[in-house]
Amino acid sequence: MTKGNIAKRIATAVVFSIMTSSVSAQQASDSNGEYRLLTETLHSEALNESRTITVQLPKSYSSAPDNKYPVIYRLDGNGNIPLITAVLERLQEANAAPEVIIVAIENTDRMRDFYPTVNQEPQGPVGIGGGAPKFLNFIENELIPFVDKKYRTHNFKVIAGASAGGVFVLYALQTNPELFQAHLAYSAAVWWNYGATAKSTKAFLSKTTNLDNYLYMNIGEESGLMRERYDDLQHFVASNTPKGLTFINDEFDKVPHGLTSAAGIFNAYQNLFLPLRMPLPVYTGDTSSISDYYHRLSTQYGEQTPPPEWVVRELGYHFANNGDLQQAIKLFKYGISLYPEKPDAYNGLAYGYEQSERYEESLAEVNKALALSGQDHDGYDVYLARKERLLKLLIQ
Repeated sequence: MTKGNIAKRIATAVVFSIMTSSVSAQQASDSNGEYRLLTETLHSEALNESRTITVQLPKSYSSAPDNKYPVIYRLDGNGNIPLITAVLERLQEANAAPEVIIVAIENTDRMRDFYPTVNQEPQGPVGIGGGAPKFLNFIENELIPFVDKKYRTHNFKVIAGASAGGVFVLYALQTNPELFQAHLAYSAAVWWNYGATAKSTKAFLSKTTNLDNYLYMNIGEESGLMRERYDDLQHFVASNTPKGLTFINDEFDKVPHGLTSAAGIFNAYQNLFLPLRMPLPVYTGDTSSISDYYHRLSTQYGEQTPPPEWVVRELGYHFANNGDLQQAIKLFKYGISLYPEKPDAYNGLAYGYEQSERYEESLAEVNKALALSGQDHDGYDVYLARKERLLKLLIQ
């Protein structure tokens, strides 16, 4: 797996203004085109204490009041928001990720909350942990409903955490696999309590045949029991990946434990979110693979996103330029079926017919493109030149 160098000038990537509230958030100054950062405090019956979260709203939140957004729930507090934001901004600039709401959960007692079992192994602090069931109850039944009610979310949710937080991510996956659609576990401390979470994760996967989800794991320069138990878990997941589960693993041999989230965050999100331009290998030769891809993309992005006309047309050009004109023509026709009002779609089919020396059919399609466009259309001169060339070919 390629390692991205993503720890560059993070401090200047985004500018935040933090506003504090009690019980409910006070709205930050509403400035279109800027992130809005708010602090919420809610009392948890499950935990019997008040908990604070930091919510970052995307730049378009105010200017696009009908939009709904996926939500990233990040354990270990708002110090993680700048790095997530910087990486996602780069992906968004490349049309390779949606805008998101980020919910950072501040800690009170992370070792209590994140570990599902009490540690009995002298390798770590004995008698600590065991609060993960209550913490997951808080997230599922109090925090998520609170966020969904107050903010414009849709049902694609990500949970991410590091070290003890990574253990909680794995616990959430096996306890309620439908609660989150993506799980990011940075250097999960799976050594804890004789590898209890590694064992329970393996047991969960061994009896799971279908799992429509995403799991990212990584590890740094760990050794000893941590590395031994992590490697055992990683090899098991790789060899027993249920149908539908996308599993990505990174190993950073020169990265210390505390930096594995910084080292892995680009790969985690770049492999999670589908780019607007469908990658060529996704196409199976059947146009249903295109519609399936954009259905999955729509599920992530929270809005119906049909295959863009230019994506289908460029795919057709690819096959035409590689000599598979039958496949190219099929794709050009598929593009027209999706976009019968787009002149470029007809010109694409005209290109496929011209390359196949089916000049009369090509002329009919380019005439349709001309009829749908005008002289001020960007492609008009291209269509006209094709028509003139075809007329000459037809009289030869």
